[in-house]
Amino acid sequence: MTTRASRARTLGGLSSVSLAIELYRTMVRIRRFEEEALLNYKLGKIPGSLHVSIGQEACSAGAGAALNATDYVVGTHRSHGDVIARGARLDRMMAELFGRVDGYSAGKGGSMHIMDAERGILGANGIVAAGLPIAAGAGLSAALRGSGQVALAFFGDGALAKGNFHESLNLASIWSLPVIFFCQNNQYAVSMSIQEAHRVEAITVHAAAYGIPGDEIDGNDVAAVFRATRVAAERARAGDGPTLIAAKTYRWMGHNVSDIGRYRTAEELATWKGRDPIAAWRHRLIEGRTASGDELDAIDRDVDIEISRAVSAADASPHPSAEAALDHVYA
Repeated sequence: MTTRASRARTLGGLSSVSLAIELYRTMVRIRRFEEEALLNYKLGKIPGSLHVSIGQEACSAGAGAALNATDYVVGTHRSHGDVIARGARLDRMMAELFGRVDGYSAGKGGSMHIMDAERGILGANGIVAAGLPIAAGAGLSAALRGSGQVALAFFGDGALAKGNFHESLNLASIWSLPVIFFCQNNQYAVSMSIQEAHRVEAITVHAAAYGIPGDEIDGNDVAAVFRATRVAAERARAGDGPTLIAAKTYRWMGHNVSDIGRYRTAEELATWKGRDPIAAWRHRLIEGRTASGDELDAIDRDVDIEISRAVSAADASPHPSAEAALDHVYA
Protein backbone atom coordinates (compact mmCIF):
# COMPACT_ATOMS: atom_id res chain seq x y z
CA MET A 1 0.00 0.00 0.00
CA THR A 2 1.38 3.40 -0.95
CA THR A 3 1.96 5.63 2.07
CA ARG A 4 1.57 9.41 2.11
CA ALA A 5 5.31 9.74 2.81
CA SER A 6 6.22 7.71 -0.28
CA ARG A 7 3.80 9.74 -2.37
CA ALA A 8 5.43 12.95 -1.14
CA ARG A 9 8.81 11.66 -2.25
CA THR A 10 7.54 11.54 -5.79
CA LEU A 11 6.80 15.27 -5.67
CA GLY A 12 10.10 16.64 -6.79
CA GLY A 13 12.13 14.65 -4.32
CA LEU A 14 10.56 16.10 -1.17
CA SER A 15 10.69 13.57 1.65
CA SER A 16 8.07 15.07 3.95
CA VAL A 17 4.33 15.39 3.51
CA SER A 18 4.27 18.30 5.92
CA LEU A 19 6.93 20.13 3.90
CA ALA A 20 5.07 19.61 0.64
CA ILE A 21 1.86 21.01 2.12
CA GLU A 22 3.64 23.83 3.93
CA LEU A 23 5.17 25.00 0.65
CA TYR A 24 1.64 25.30 -0.72
CA ARG A 25 0.51 27.26 2.32
CA THR A 26 3.47 29.63 2.05
CA MET A 27 2.85 30.36 -1.62
CA VAL A 28 -0.84 31.03 -0.94
CA ARG A 29 0.07 33.35 1.94
CA ILE A 30 2.40 35.33 -0.33
CA ARG A 31 -0.16 35.56 -3.15
CA ARG A 32 -3.03 36.61 -0.89
CA PHE A 33 -0.91 39.13 1.03
CA GLU A 34 0.12 40.86 -2.15
CA GLU A 35 -3.36 40.78 -3.66
CA GLU A 36 -4.66 42.41 -0.50
CA ALA A 37 -1.82 44.94 -0.53
CA LEU A 38 -2.75 45.94 -4.09
CA LEU A 39 -6.39 46.37 -3.08
CA ASN A 40 -5.50 48.54 -0.08
CA TYR A 41 -3.13 50.61 -2.18
CA LYS A 42 -6.02 51.40 -4.51
CA LEU A 43 -8.11 52.30 -1.46
CA GLY A 44 -5.48 54.87 -0.50
CA LYS A 45 -4.32 53.10 2.64
CA ILE A 46 -0.74 52.45 1.48
CA PRO A 47 1.48 55.47 0.80
CA GLY A 48 4.34 55.59 -1.69
CA SER A 49 4.80 52.90 -4.30
CA LEU A 50 4.30 49.15 -4.26
CA HIS A 51 6.14 46.34 -6.05
CA VAL A 52 4.54 42.89 -5.94
CA SER A 53 5.92 39.48 -6.88
CA ILE A 54 2.68 37.78 -7.94
CA GLY A 55 3.71 34.85 -10.16
CA GLN A 56 7.10 34.40 -8.44
CA GLU A 57 5.90 32.74 -5.22
CA ALA A 58 7.77 29.46 -5.77
CA CYS A 59 11.13 31.24 -5.60
CA SER A 60 10.48 32.75 -2.18
CA ALA A 61 8.73 29.71 -0.70
CA GLY A 62 11.19 27.09 -1.92
CA ALA A 63 14.33 29.01 -1.01
CA GLY A 64 12.99 30.14 2.35
CA ALA A 65 12.07 26.60 3.39
CA ALA A 66 15.50 25.25 2.43
CA LEU A 67 17.35 27.47 4.90
CA ASN A 68 17.84 27.02 8.63
CA ALA A 69 16.00 29.28 11.06
CA THR A 70 19.26 31.06 12.00
CA ASP A 71 20.35 31.82 8.42
CA TYR A 72 20.33 35.31 6.91
CA VAL A 73 18.23 36.65 4.04
CA VAL A 74 18.64 39.95 2.18
CA GLY A 75 15.88 41.09 -0.17
CA THR A 76 15.06 43.58 -2.89
CA HIS A 77 12.38 46.19 -3.52
CA ARG A 78 10.06 43.25 -4.40
CA SER A 79 10.54 41.13 -1.29
CA HIS A 80 7.21 40.71 0.50
CA GLY A 81 7.28 37.04 -0.45
CA ASP A 82 10.90 36.58 0.56
CA VAL A 83 10.27 37.69 4.13
CA ILE A 84 6.88 35.95 4.43
CA ALA A 85 8.63 32.69 3.52
CA ARG A 86 10.98 33.27 6.46
CA GLY A 87 8.10 33.51 8.90
CA ALA A 88 7.57 37.27 9.12
CA ARG A 89 4.30 38.24 10.78
CA LEU A 90 1.65 39.36 8.31
CA ASP A 91 0.09 41.85 10.71
CA ARG A 92 3.40 43.65 11.25
CA MET A 93 4.14 43.56 7.53
CA MET A 94 0.76 45.01 6.61
CA ALA A 95 1.13 47.66 9.31
CA GLU A 96 4.47 48.65 7.81
CA LEU A 97 2.92 48.99 4.36
CA PHE A 98 0.17 51.12 5.91
CA GLY A 99 2.81 53.35 7.56
CA ARG A 100 1.71 52.48 11.11
CA VAL A 101 3.68 52.22 14.35
CA ASP A 102 3.14 48.46 14.73
CA GLY A 103 5.02 47.81 11.48
CA TYR A 104 8.45 46.24 11.41
CA SER A 105 10.10 49.65 11.07
CA ALA A 106 7.49 51.55 13.08
CA GLY A 107 5.80 52.59 9.84
CA LYS A 108 8.81 54.53 8.56
CA GLY A 109 10.36 52.06 6.12
CA GLY A 110 7.40 50.95 4.06
CA SER A 111 7.13 48.17 1.52
CA MET A 112 10.73 48.22 0.31
CA HIS A 113 12.51 48.18 3.69
CA ILE A 114 10.96 45.40 5.76
CA MET A 115 13.41 43.72 8.12
CA ASP A 116 13.30 41.44 11.14
CA ALA A 117 16.70 40.82 12.69
CA GLU A 118 15.31 38.12 15.00
CA ARG A 119 14.48 36.02 11.93
CA GLY A 120 17.72 36.84 10.13
CA ILE A 121 15.93 39.11 7.67
CA LEU A 122 18.54 41.82 7.18
CA GLY A 123 16.24 44.01 5.18
CA ALA A 124 14.59 44.45 1.85
CA ASN A 125 16.37 47.08 -0.22
CA GLY A 126 15.08 49.64 -2.70
CA ILE A 127 18.44 49.98 -4.47
CA VAL A 128 19.12 47.48 -7.25
CA ALA A 129 21.91 45.03 -6.28
CA ALA A 130 22.56 46.80 -2.96
CA GLY A 131 21.69 43.71 -0.94
CA LEU A 132 24.42 41.54 -2.41
CA PRO A 133 27.39 43.07 -0.55
CA ILE A 134 25.30 43.01 2.64
CA ALA A 135 24.87 39.26 2.19
CA ALA A 136 28.60 38.90 1.54
CA GLY A 137 29.25 40.76 4.78
CA ALA A 138 26.85 38.54 6.68
CA GLY A 139 28.58 35.52 5.18
CA LEU A 140 31.96 36.87 6.25
CA SER A 141 30.64 37.37 9.79
CA ALA A 142 29.33 33.80 9.89
CA ALA A 143 32.64 32.45 8.60
CA LEU A 144 34.71 34.40 11.13
CA ARG A 145 32.46 33.28 13.99
CA GLY A 146 32.28 29.69 12.76
CA SER A 147 28.53 29.81 13.32
CA GLY A 148 27.54 27.55 10.43
CA GLN A 149 25.10 30.16 9.17
CA VAL A 150 24.42 30.87 5.50
CA ALA A 151 23.45 34.20 3.92
CA LEU A 152 21.12 34.27 0.93
CA ALA A 153 20.77 37.34 -1.28
CA PHE A 154 17.71 37.63 -3.50
CA PHE A 155 18.06 39.87 -6.56
CA GLY A 156 16.52 40.35 -9.97
CA ASP A 157 17.98 40.03 -13.45
CA GLY A 158 18.32 43.81 -13.52
CA ALA A 159 21.16 43.52 -10.99
CA LEU A 160 23.42 41.52 -13.30
CA ALA A 161 25.05 44.56 -14.87
CA LYS A 162 25.66 46.35 -11.56
CA GLY A 163 29.10 46.52 -10.03
CA ASN A 164 27.80 45.27 -6.67
CA PHE A 165 26.85 41.96 -8.28
CA HIS A 166 30.33 41.28 -9.64
CA GLU A 167 32.19 42.60 -6.61
CA SER A 168 30.10 40.49 -4.24
CA LEU A 169 30.50 37.28 -6.25
CA ASN A 170 34.23 37.85 -6.55
CA LEU A 171 34.74 38.52 -2.83
CA ALA A 172 32.57 35.58 -1.78
CA SER A 173 34.46 33.35 -4.20
CA ILE A 174 38.02 34.22 -3.20
CA TRP A 175 37.16 33.99 0.50
CA SER A 176 34.88 30.95 0.14
CA LEU A 177 32.08 32.69 2.00
CA PRO A 178 28.84 30.84 2.87
CA VAL A 179 26.62 32.88 0.56
CA ILE A 180 23.86 31.92 -1.88
CA PHE A 181 23.28 34.42 -4.67
CA PHE A 182 19.70 33.80 -5.77
CA CYS A 183 18.56 35.54 -8.96
CA GLN A 184 14.80 35.71 -9.39
CA ASN A 185 14.94 36.15 -13.15
CA ASN A 186 11.46 37.49 -13.85
CA GLN A 187 12.50 38.43 -17.40
CA TYR A 188 12.29 42.23 -17.02
CA ALA A 189 14.28 44.99 -15.35
CA VAL A 190 11.43 47.51 -15.14
CA SER A 191 10.51 47.45 -18.86
CA MET A 192 13.71 46.06 -20.41
CA SER A 193 13.74 42.35 -21.17
CA ILE A 194 16.77 40.28 -20.31
CA GLN A 195 17.25 39.55 -24.02
CA GLU A 196 17.68 43.26 -24.69
CA ALA A 197 19.93 43.86 -21.70
CA HIS A 198 22.41 41.01 -22.11
CA ARG A 199 24.09 39.35 -25.08
CA VAL A 200 24.31 36.07 -23.17
CA GLU A 201 20.99 35.12 -21.59
CA ALA A 202 22.33 32.25 -19.43
CA ILE A 203 22.90 33.89 -16.05
CA THR A 204 25.04 31.04 -14.79
CA VAL A 205 27.91 32.05 -17.09
CA HIS A 206 28.71 34.61 -14.41
CA ALA A 207 29.32 31.76 -11.96
CA ALA A 208 32.01 30.32 -14.22
CA ALA A 209 33.72 33.70 -14.33
CA TYR A 210 34.22 33.58 -10.57
CA GLY A 211 34.91 29.87 -10.25
CA ILE A 212 31.76 28.97 -8.36
CA PRO A 213 28.87 26.61 -9.13
CA GLY A 214 25.93 27.94 -11.09
CA ASP A 215 22.53 26.28 -11.12
CA GLU A 216 19.86 27.25 -13.67
CA ILE A 217 16.43 26.12 -12.46
CA ASP A 218 12.72 26.44 -13.13
CA GLY A 219 11.73 29.17 -10.70
CA ASN A 220 8.06 28.22 -10.95
CA ASP A 221 8.71 24.70 -9.61
CA VAL A 222 8.80 25.07 -5.84
CA ALA A 223 10.36 21.63 -5.33
CA ALA A 224 13.18 22.42 -7.77
CA VAL A 225 13.82 25.69 -5.96
CA PHE A 226 13.90 23.92 -2.60
CA ARG A 227 16.34 21.27 -3.84
CA ALA A 228 18.73 23.73 -5.45
CA THR A 229 18.79 26.00 -2.42
CA ARG A 230 19.26 23.11 -0.02
CA VAL A 231 22.26 21.82 -2.03
CA ALA A 232 23.79 25.32 -2.13
CA ALA A 233 23.25 25.76 1.62
CA GLU A 234 24.83 22.41 2.45
CA ARG A 235 27.80 23.26 0.27
CA ALA A 236 28.20 26.64 1.95
CA ARG A 237 28.00 25.14 5.44
CA ALA A 238 30.69 22.64 4.51
CA GLY A 239 33.08 25.52 3.78
CA ASP A 240 32.95 25.11 0.00
CA GLY A 241 31.89 28.68 -0.71
CA PRO A 242 29.11 30.42 -2.61
CA THR A 243 26.68 29.30 -5.30
CA LEU A 244 24.81 31.30 -7.93
CA ILE A 245 21.23 30.14 -8.51
CA ALA A 246 19.33 31.49 -11.51
CA ALA A 247 15.61 30.81 -11.18
CA LYS A 248 13.58 31.55 -14.29
CA THR A 249 10.18 32.97 -13.35
CA TYR A 250 7.83 35.80 -14.27
CA ARG A 251 6.02 38.65 -12.55
CA TRP A 252 2.41 38.91 -13.66
CA MET A 253 2.04 42.54 -12.67
CA GLY A 254 3.95 45.59 -13.85
CA HIS A 255 7.17 46.78 -12.29
CA ASN A 256 5.10 48.69 -9.74
CA VAL A 257 1.54 49.87 -9.28
CA SER A 258 2.00 52.64 -11.86
CA ASP A 259 3.24 50.31 -14.62
CA ILE A 260 0.57 48.96 -16.99
CA GLY A 261 3.11 46.80 -18.83
CA ARG A 262 2.69 47.82 -22.46
CA TYR A 263 6.14 46.40 -23.23
CA ARG A 264 4.71 42.85 -22.88
CA THR A 265 2.32 41.06 -25.18
CA ALA A 266 -0.95 39.58 -24.01
CA GLU A 267 0.19 36.21 -25.38
CA GLU A 268 3.37 36.26 -23.31
CA LEU A 269 1.49 37.10 -20.13
CA ALA A 270 -1.11 34.40 -20.80
CA THR A 271 1.62 31.81 -21.36
CA TRP A 272 3.25 32.55 -18.03
CA LYS A 273 -0.06 32.71 -16.16
CA GLY A 274 -0.63 29.22 -17.50
CA ARG A 275 2.47 28.22 -15.52
CA ASP A 276 1.07 29.54 -12.24
CA PRO A 277 3.37 28.01 -9.56
CA ILE A 278 0.55 27.71 -7.01
CA ALA A 279 -1.90 26.00 -9.36
CA ALA A 280 0.85 23.68 -10.57
CA TRP A 281 1.86 22.64 -7.06
CA ARG A 282 -1.76 22.19 -6.01
CA HIS A 283 -2.26 19.86 -8.97
CA ARG A 284 0.83 17.82 -8.05
CA LEU A 285 -0.26 17.51 -4.43
CA ILE A 286 -3.68 16.23 -5.42
CA GLU A 287 -2.45 13.97 -8.24
CA GLY A 288 0.20 12.49 -5.94
CA ARG A 289 -2.42 11.95 -3.23
CA THR A 290 -0.34 13.98 -0.84
CA ALA A 291 -3.33 16.21 -0.06
CA SER A 292 -6.95 16.34 -1.09
CA GLY A 293 -8.65 19.28 -2.72
CA ASP A 294 -10.69 19.75 0.46
CA GLU A 295 -7.53 19.95 2.57
CA LEU A 296 -6.02 22.58 0.30
CA ASP A 297 -9.29 24.51 0.20
CA ALA A 298 -9.16 24.60 4.00
CA ILE A 299 -5.67 26.08 3.82
CA ASP A 300 -6.95 28.72 1.41
CA ARG A 301 -9.69 29.67 3.86
CA ASP A 302 -7.27 29.79 6.80
CA VAL A 303 -5.01 32.13 4.87
CA ASP A 304 -7.92 34.39 3.94
CA ILE A 305 -8.78 34.73 7.64
CA GLU A 306 -5.15 35.46 8.48
CA ILE A 307 -4.96 38.16 5.80
CA SER A 308 -8.21 39.74 6.98
CA ARG A 309 -6.88 39.91 10.54
CA ALA A 310 -3.62 41.46 9.32
CA VAL A 311 -5.52 44.23 7.54
CA SER A 312 -7.69 44.85 10.59
CA ALA A 313 -4.62 45.07 12.81
CA ALA A 314 -2.95 47.49 10.41
CA ASP A 315 -6.08 49.64 10.28
CA ALA A 316 -6.18 49.77 14.07
CA SER A 317 -2.51 50.69 14.47
CA PRO A 318 -1.83 54.44 14.91
CA HIS A 319 0.31 56.56 12.63
CA PRO A 320 3.76 57.57 13.95
CA SER A 321 3.74 60.82 15.85
CA ALA A 322 5.49 63.92 14.56
CA GLU A 323 7.74 63.78 17.63
CA ALA A 324 9.04 60.36 16.51
CA ALA A 325 10.26 61.66 13.14
CA LEU A 326 13.93 61.65 14.13
CA ASP A 327 13.86 58.49 16.24
CA HIS A 328 16.25 55.80 14.92
CA VAL A 329 17.98 58.35 12.68
CA TYR A 330 20.82 59.51 14.92
CA ALA A 331 22.79 57.46 17.41
